[in-house]
Amino acid sequence: MSNDPPFSEATIAIVGVGLIGGSLGLALKRLGIGREIVGISRAETLDQARELSVIDSGIVYEGLAEGVAHADLVFLCTPIARILSLLPQVMEAVPAGCVVSDVGSTKREIVSCATSLNRSDVHFVGGHPMAGSERSGVTAADPFLFENAIYVLTPAPDVPEVVCEQLVGLVERLGARSMRMAPEVHDRVAAAVSHLPQIMATTLVEMVGRLHEREGLPLQMAAGGFRDLTRIASSPYGMWRDICRTNVGPIREMIDLYLEALGRIRARIDQDALEDDFTYANTVRGEIPKDSKGFLHPLHEILLLVADQPGVIAGSAGVLAEAGINIQDIEVLKVREGEGGTIRMGFDTRENAKRAGLLLEGAGYEVRIR
Repeated sequence: MSNDPPFSEATIAIVGVGLIGGSLGLALKRLGIGREIVGISRAETLDQARELSVIDSGIVYEGLAEGVAHADLVFLCTPIARILSLLPQVMEAVPAGCVVSDVGSTKREIVSCATSLNRSDVHFVGGHPMAGSERSGVTAADPFLFENAIYVLTPAPDVPEVVCEQLVGLVERLGARSMRMAPEVHDRVAAAVSHLPQIMATTLVEMVGRLHEREGLPLQMAAGGFRDLTRIASSPYGMWRDICRTNVGPIREMIDLYLEALGRIRARIDQDALEDDFTYANTVRGEIPKDSKGFLHPLHEILLLVADQPGVIAGSAGVLAEAGINIQDIEVLKVREGEGGTIRMGFDTRENAKRAGLLLEGAGYEVRIR
């Protein structure tokens, strides 16, 4: 039996060579997976992707059918609405035996769409890598983006187990942690731990902003816990429009459940029974894994691509300490012996992250601001 990684000799097409698609291309090429990486995107993006060695060849969206016609594996890495619009063309154009996946952050509608196209000789496995960046586009691509990230796989019905295992193997070669679940389960979990928090943060900031406008509530007091809790309220609507529209039911369900829970809290806000709520929440919060990336990224981050040598962490931290910059969180994402890897540093403000990145670049480190 061959020890080669899954799809090592495959022609792999990436539709949408932005942050996720570009990072996927870089990771695959770094690992030596894929005989050829074909990018399908806008002409300008393809030019940038070639310069950055993200892809081997490129075809504009108008040539999508040609770009996937000989692919063994296809990744749809566009926004959700675009995935849904391109999926019929992709499923029609790919050859028999091809494996098609995507990276959309909701799964039920995408998997349902793929299934409805009736290509029994093509295998669709939905995917959601829980990794991202505050930056966008192929120029922000990072070969280590998926390291320690949870990568959910939601196969369509009747996908052979061997195909699922191939995708699991590939995901884990990327450094991610694979999870397999039904599309409906994924969307309900995502609604609870990602989509509801976004709506909560947005609504809370809006409420406080209206109070400020009506009553002059001093926003100078909005620090500490308020800033931490509402950091994701800075997310642009354009990023969330497709998520909300393709996961309406589960999001509304979670809003209703939260309102019920909030009502129970409201009734006992002046009672000692409130301690039980705090105790239970503290216990559950303590059980959430701290060593993997998930849905939320509350800090402003930079990545250091470092060599595998003693003193790297101490040296980089020393540069920032001399400048009075506090590292709020630090994580060694992956260091391979003799190759180096990536260190993630988190800061409380975007300004501190940018300042830290500039200082470390000046000290000779290779830095990517996320």
